[in-house]
Amino acid sequence: GTGKTAAFAIPILMNLDTAQKKPSALVLAPTRELAIQVAEAFGKYSSHIPGLHVLPIYGGQSYGVQLSGLRRGAHVVVGTPGRVIDHLEKGTLDLSELRYLVLDEADEMLKMGFQEDVERILRDTPKDKQVALFSATMPGVIRKISKQYLNDPVEITVKSTTQTSSNITQRYVQVSHQRKLDALTRVLEVEAFEAMIIFVRTKQATEELAEKLRSRGFSAAAINGDIAQNQRERTIGQLKSGGIDILVATDVAARGLDVDRISHVVNYDIPHDTESYVHRIGRTGRAGRSGEALLFVAPRERHLLKSIERATKSALTEMQLPSVDDVNATRASKFGDSITEN
Repeated sequence: GTGKTAAFAIPILMNLDTAQKKPSALVLAPTRELAIQVAEAFGKYSSHIPGLHVLPIYGGQSYGVQLSGLRRGAHVVVGTPGRVIDHLEKGTLDLSELRYLVLDEADEMLKMGFQEDVERILRDTPKDKQVALFSATMPGVIRKISKQYLNDPVEITVKSTTQTSSNITQRYVQVSHQRKLDALTRVLEVEAFEAMIIFVRTKQATEELAEKLRSRGFSAAAINGDIAQNQRERTIGQLKSGGIDILVATDVAARGLDVDRISHVVNYDIPHDTESYVHRIGRTGRAGRSGEALLFVAPRERHLLKSIERATKSALTEMQLPSVDDVNATRASKFGDSITEN
């Protein structure tokens, strides 16, 4: 929501020549969700430019749609590295007249192992293009790529205040890895929540945890980078409507997620960088509502808790896990309420 896409989309759109049939701009994004989001933003910003075509190309979508879009002539192509390479190798994507190349979320692309793919695509583009690279973090590898492929670049750093919203209450629970599921179950039994997003580190963990929560009687679903776009939209729709109450997600899958119902964010796996923590907990406390953020910390992860507190300039309150008696008392009172209602 910071206008990053607008920062590169608007200057590109102002300088495009719609008479040119081959792509003038290519945006590389790490996931299909992001590719679709960026393509939609380009579509929105260019709605008053007659005859301008924007085409998202990503894995998991049939080649037919993409081939006909490329044949018709796309001025802006937004794609994931793997599918862009497929089209380059098939000869269906011609980048010989490319003038602008954007590497969006470059750090995520490297984390996902796309470095060779990105370099392969860069080799297939004209020398005299303009390259822009956007990255939340600047590890050495990204600096190396920018030195190699950007021509006399200017570095712009947007200083993050890493401010967390004052209407979000932040707590942490000290719990060992093997007791996390039991701890989460107790919290879910006792805390009054409307909807919740639980963050884990890997795609596999989203599916596993959602399955374990369902088997314990909670209405939970997973979203991660491997889930088809229509399935993702359906799941988020259910979260909005109250069809499900718990979403288990990875950072990448939750980018741009905005659901007012989310009253709680649980960091089941502690993030390794403070920016991720701020992004994650920002999914609650939307539109002036209050929100709750809960962080699970294993004893050997205390240093990560300290760095989050330092960076966000806020002290997290330690929460004692609900006891078995607390859980039983809550169950009994819920059962009593359900009898009176019926």
